[in-house]
Amino acid sequence: MLSDLLGAFFTTFRRLGDAVRRPEAFVFLPALTLAAFWLGGEQNLILIALGAPLLFAISGAVRRVPPPAPRWDVLDGLSRRAQIVGSIDATLRESHLSGHTTACLVLQFDDADRIVDQHGRAAQTEVLARSAERICASLRLGDVVARLEGGGFAVALAPVRRLDVETVVQVAARLQSALSAPISLNATRIYVTCAIGFCLGFRAPQAAGSSLLNAAQIAADEALRQGPGAIRSFSEDMAATRADRNALRIELEHALDEGQIRPHFQPQISTHTGAISGFEALARWYHPDKGLISPAEFLPMIEDAGLSERLGEVILYHALTALVRWDRAGLNVPTVAVNFSSSELRNPRLAEKLKWEMDRFGLQPKRLSVEVLENVVAQTDSDIIVANIAALAKLGCGIDLDDFGTGHASITSIRRFALRRIKIDRSFVAKLDEDREQQKMVAAILSMAERLGLETLAEGVETPGEHAMLSQLGCGDVQGFGIARPMPVDETMDWIARHRLKLGTIPRIGSRAQ
Repeated sequence: MLSDLLGAFFTTFRRLGDAVRRPEAFVFLPALTLAAFWLGGEQNLILIALGAPLLFAISGAVRRVPPPAPRWDVLDGLSRRAQIVGSIDATLRESHLSGHTTACLVLQFDDADRIVDQHGRAAQTEVLARSAERICASLRLGDVVARLEGGGFAVALAPVRRLDVETVVQVAARLQSALSAPISLNATRIYVTCAIGFCLGFRAPQAAGSSLLNAAQIAADEALRQGPGAIRSFSEDMAATRADRNALRIELEHALDEGQIRPHFQPQISTHTGAISGFEALARWYHPDKGLISPAEFLPMIEDAGLSERLGEVILYHALTALVRWDRAGLNVPTVAVNFSSSELRNPRLAEKLKWEMDRFGLQPKRLSVEVLENVVAQTDSDIIVANIAALAKLGCGIDLDDFGTGHASITSIRRFALRRIKIDRSFVAKLDEDREQQKMVAAILSMAERLGLETLAEGVETPGEHAMLSQLGCGDVQGFGIARPMPVDETMDWIARHRLKLGTIPRIGSRAQ
């Protein structure tokens, strides 16, 4: 009997606890308090006022709400490479019995460095976390999402009986759509896009999770190379292309380390005096088997292999070495110009590194001209690139805007980057002495430069007529095959001597004979 009473009591208490733990129970608290006062006076009112909170506390209705989890916990909760590989392995092992298959997708963000450049690492982590939330919300229960090294994500689809390319493309498009909405961060709207590569389970080189994931990664790399928002399915020729690219990278690294890639120097001369105003360092590859390889052939390979910064270091070293050699030989070469790629300009320690190099060679920064392509200036919104160019100008280096007229840089951009000189592209110089429209265009560019206080240099000058017309229009300096072809540093010594001798034989207009 006692046990029955105790059981009934605890059952009633548990039901009461369940009832008061519900949010709607709090709605009746004011009515309960008023009824207690109406029926029993102040004594019951005090009893209810003290007893109700105690009852709620005992039943667990009053609980401390934990603070929201930090955003990066979302990333920490995702699977890792080993886990998603294990999940795919399990699906592939059972596929011959169940008849089910899977696919793996790899997502890589387009221009991921831009977020770090503009907003910092903390913002990048936040963007990744919110992107992970959107990816997970767009998938089915059973799909596995893993975080990859380098900021990408991998998705292993839950096993299904039928899976084809069209279906996976639809999944990839859905993921891209989920990521397309802007991410609000610190009063800034950040837009992200991603390239997606995928591989169907039966198309993997081997029936293993690691092989399927690697195939999807190869497809994602190819998609990333094709441009923003690309989607690519794995094929066997992609693997062969990647192997060739890796072999080429090894060959290029060897060429840079062994001194096979080094600069030729093309002179720049003043149209007013004919004196040498500088040399431009242009990379050349002395291949042991193929001979001298044109930069048009290997520079895109350098960029594709991610070796632009390494090439820049090599060319800069040889350029500064050349300046020292010219000085020791008593040759007056004011400056040497070196092209800087966008990857070099993203180095946050570029100015510090360049100052160290100039000090090491005992040279003043003003003797180095930093050439930046116009399309970099026109398209960049990277705070690091802007800050680096400003820091190099403050250091004393001359900033030259290369290929002017091809990148659609606005006047605002020109002034924003503290330029010293603009280099007029070859496309405006060709046939300048014959084409009146070309003359009008170049005259307009020179007039603008004069108004903005910028020096000018025309590149690609090939004929005496083009040289003479540029001089008449007021262009400050020229360079091109009509002046001299790029040459090894040893040959510059003789060329400088011959050029000076030629200048000495030209009579000066207005001077009196001795």
